[in-house]
Amino acid sequence: CIASSSSTHPLYPAPFFHYPPSSCTPPFPSPTPLSSCTSLCTAPPLPLIHPLNKQPANGSGEGHAKPRKAFPVLGIDYTHVRIPFEISLWILLACLMKLGFHVIPSVSNIVPESCLLIVVGLLVGGLIKGVGEKPPILKSDIFFLFLLPPIILDAGYFLPLRQFTENLGTILIFAVVGTLWNAFFLGGLMYAVCQLGGPGLNHIGLLANLLFGSIISAVDPVAVLAVFEEIHINELLHILVFGESLLNDAVTVVLYHLFEEFANFEQVTIIDIILGFLSFFVVSLGGVFVGVIYGVIAAFTSRFTSHIRVIEPLFVFLYSYMAYLSAELFHLSGIMALIASGVVMRPYVEANISHKSHTTIKYFLKMWSSVSETLIFIFLGVSTVAGHHYWNWTFVISTLLFCLIARVLGVLVLTWFINKFRIVKLTPKDQFIIAYGGLRGAIAFSLCYLLDYKHFGMRDMFLTAIITVIFFTVFVQGMTIRPLVDLLAVKKKQETKRSINEEIHTQFLDHLLTGIEDICGHYGHHHWKDKLNRFNKKYVKKCLIAGERSKEPQLIAFYHKMEMKQAIELVESGGIGKIPSAVSTVSIQNINPKTLPVERILPALSKDKEEEIRKILRNNLQKTRQRLRSYNRHTLVADPYEEAWNQMLLRRQKARQLEQKMNNYLTVPAHKLDSPTMSRARIGSDPLAYEPKADSENLPIITIDPASPQSPESVDLMNEEPKGCGGLPPSPEEDEEGLVMRVKEPSSPGTDDVFTPGTGDSPSNQRMLRCLSDPGPRPEPEEGEPFIPKGQ
Repeated sequence: CIASSSSTHPLYPAPFFHYPPSSCTPPFPSPTPLSSCTSLCTAPPLPLIHPLNKQPANGSGEGHAKPRKAFPVLGIDYTHVRIPFEISLWILLACLMKLGFHVIPSVSNIVPESCLLIVVGLLVGGLIKGVGEKPPILKSDIFFLFLLPPIILDAGYFLPLRQFTENLGTILIFAVVGTLWNAFFLGGLMYAVCQLGGPGLNHIGLLANLLFGSIISAVDPVAVLAVFEEIHINELLHILVFGESLLNDAVTVVLYHLFEEFANFEQVTIIDIILGFLSFFVVSLGGVFVGVIYGVIAAFTSRFTSHIRVIEPLFVFLYSYMAYLSAELFHLSGIMALIASGVVMRPYVEANISHKSHTTIKYFLKMWSSVSETLIFIFLGVSTVAGHHYWNWTFVISTLLFCLIARVLGVLVLTWFINKFRIVKLTPKDQFIIAYGGLRGAIAFSLCYLLDYKHFGMRDMFLTAIITVIFFTVFVQGMTIRPLVDLLAVKKKQETKRSINEEIHTQFLDHLLTGIEDICGHYGHHHWKDKLNRFNKKYVKKCLIAGERSKEPQLIAFYHKMEMKQAIELVESGGIGKIPSAVSTVSIQNINPKTLPVERILPALSKDKEEEIRKILRNNLQKTRQRLRSYNRHTLVADPYEEAWNQMLLRRQKARQLEQKMNNYLTVPAHKLDSPTMSRARIGSDPLAYEPKADSENLPIITIDPASPQSPESVDLMNEEPKGCGGLPPSPEEDEEGLVMRVKEPSSPGTDDVFTPGTGDSPSNQRMLRCLSDPGPRPEPEEGEPFIPKGQ
């Protein structure tokens, strides 16, 4: 019932008035008296009274008159605005705290932001409790339905997909096997501690301890993001730890619901265990399937938003949130659904929406996730003060110790196994950072808060142990990981801007590795990635991307994105006043905003020139593999140049063998020169041995006169070529060597250059060629043979 004002307009008909519940009798006569407030809804309709015959509304006539009071100039109704007012105050407090930490860099450089926010929550909770009020507690429904989805959506939408897919196997092993190991190892040891811990812990059974182990074993993505983004660790370690924290949600959800249900059973059978094992695949793959469906729908919807650009960002948020809620509806993994929807919709949505919508999505997600993360850590501190706690030294200290031991052992064993299959091995420093970065956070707290007191009477002790582990990992490990990274000299993230050059070489290496896998017959992830890209380009893009952008190559799309980004940066820097509309990014890259004159106008490239540049990029840099014929190792096309190339290789191989032989001949001592008398005796025994040959045109002709062997001057040298170059006198070294034998020029002009000596050969080459005609000392001639055989 809505109370009407004391003065009404006389023209309003009476049946439209609503009376307050305290007034059971209307101010005018009624044929049916109203005995209760409910009679307003069940009484017959009242007859219409003419406005002129109506009694005055101020109660001046006869009947029950309402006492008049002063008009309220100022009223207070806090209960009407209590909930939204307090929510706004908490958000304002979170933003002011975040602003204050970054204004004072000396504090934020030493203590992580998450630690400071928890301290603020402890102070605010203590202040509220000190004034006699009950501090608010972070309820699980508020956390899982309103605070967690923005953080996961921001992480999934802007996920570095290339690093994530290249390390997906390692991430899955850490997320699935590592989480199972931590849960069962911690649960089994805590059950042993409870059995040996005394009368206060004996009543805690095995299933309750396994449930506690599954809650506390999962790495928290919120805590990992808060700490790792501040220390700027390298991309490999960041994606390994953060990817593990995202994907272990499926294991945590399955184990949590599994042990929660088993705790209510009187007896657990083998069928229950098998069904629990199968539920892991249903929860994880079902969450991914739901996310993919909503991602495709979001991409298809964005195809038709070209005329209504204002609502484009809303589709991204709504479809992602619907994916999360749909997964939670069926007890599937909502985190997996959010990640899958963000990864699937992003490339198609960004191709359809405007640049302003893209900027809106980016900054709204960052703002939303930052505020949610701040509120989570503040409410962790407040809930610590407001909650009920039961401290047991044995249980709490054992939980903390076994969490650290399980994490270290799991990382060491799994890394030893993973390094057998990885090309880039994980070093001991990397293993230490992965083990040290296993932080726990609000997810474990909220899951434990969901436990029912009827079935889990030890919930307060579980909450106390979980809060202790969260505080230890966030404060101790979070505060010391930055000095340890600097001390161990772990490689940090390098802030470099992507360029066209990097994109070209990345695509080239992808095509090259895919071709190598095809030739070898090994179907690795490059092969399947290429198949997926072809299917995406041939079918999916045409359905989900509007206009000509569906046919645009990836390199050109990246080119347009870089061009727009650089133009916006130049305009925001204020260093450029007027940019012609046709200026290409090639000319913009060379602009220095600080030294550029204000009145200078940049030379604009023509449209034809820009189209020519783009055509060159399309034809030569993108479709390299598409222009080649399909091939495999069984149907290789014969290369026409292969035979000639093989012949050239054979000739060069023979040349190397001859060179080795000549080197061997150089090591043999030269033949000792005979005396003139002995020479004349050899020549006299066979005069025809020194007859000049027809093909020896460049060799000296020696004429022998056997009639006068006693005279050494009888040996006449005719047509002897001088050993010096250009008529110069021979050098002393050449004079000692004797006659030089020159090689005949090759007959074929197109032969290999190994066999074609130049005109200006060095003396060393000439000496090597001379060795071909001087094979070294011979054995002593037998009796009856001439001193110099014929044909030599």
